Amino acid sequence: MSERKFKRRHLIYYLRVYDCNAGVLIGHLADITTDGIMLVSEAPLKTDADFNFKMTLPAELRGSRDITFNASSVWCQKDVNPDFYATGFKISNIENKDLELIESLIDSFGFRD
Repeated sequence: MSERKFKRRHLIYYLRVYDCNAGVLIGHLADITTDGIMLVSEAPLKTDADFNFKMTLPAELRGSRDITFNASSVWCQKDVNPDFYATGFKISNIENKDLELIESLIDSFGFRD
């Protein structure tokens, strides 16, 4: 596994993340960088798979209520809470406007260290 370039940021919200193709809730965002995300879900997610996600924002940011992006699952393991699974994703394809939304999301709703 490669070194993470950016510090993971935990948000004050667990945002819902949906599979755009199936229209179903995949999990909740646990942390985020501009390079990747970690989701917490009730079921394990397949690794080395590509996903098309839509993440619903807690409030309108820059005129948007959601962010869409593609991501590849890198790892999946039992979460700290054994009733859930944590899965790490690398963002693989995202439009500049959605990347800017992630930066705004971190600035607006991220925990300060």
